[in-house]
Amino acid sequence: MTEIVLETFDLAKRFHDGVLDVDVLKGISMQVRGGETVAILGASGSGKSTLLHLLGGLDAPTSGRVEVCGRDLARQNEYERGKQRNEVLGFVYQFHHLLPEFSALENVAMPLLIGGISVSECRSRASSALERVGLAHRIRHRPGELSGGERQRTAIARALVADPKCVLADEPTGNLDRASAVRSLAAMLDLREDSGAALVVVTHDEKIAAEMERVIMLDDGRINHA
Repeated sequence: MTEIVLETFDLAKRFHDGVLDVDVLKGISMQVRGGETVAILGASGSGKSTLLHLLGGLDAPTSGRVEVCGRDLARQNEYERGKQRNEVLGFVYQFHHLLPEFSALENVAMPLLIGGISVSECRSRASSALERVGLAHRIRHRPGELSGGERQRTAIARALVADPKCVLADEPTGNLDRASAVRSLAAMLDLREDSGAALVVVTHDEKIAAEMERVIMLDDGRINHA
């Protein structure tokens, strides 16, 4: 059976807002297996982005636990979590978060450089990833010289260049026009298929969710099984 790359156990998250406690997630148990594509769908405020941040170890749950490739994130120190994020997970956000002073090639190569891979191999792999998303002619351009869609495809190449086990994408096309969104989603699915990574996409867009193999519907902090 295919390896479980992400699993949550009765995951809950509570935020304090003045004198109020706001329960955003209320007992989420789910699995993501290697290579599958999953959409987390729900209305604004349903807890989608909070869940994704917990899956990626970017925030800690109030209760419950998250396991990445069988390892409990809560039992790792910050260095170990950071190392696992860099080696096992890739991230794509609504806003690209590219470093403005670096070229597209340098931005995409960054996770590999952090991982200690040689500069020549970093350049080769980053160049190949950019070619796969249709940006071979833009590798020397900085983010300010790229269109919105080109910046997001650069971010997608960066997320997948290190061959992660799973890519977590938070509204990855939410800041794009429809044509750029379609092209960016296609690029992400193509790269993911090449690498064999699982893909978890948070979205409110049912058209994007329809492209995934499985949909998890969040409603008021719970998985809606209806």
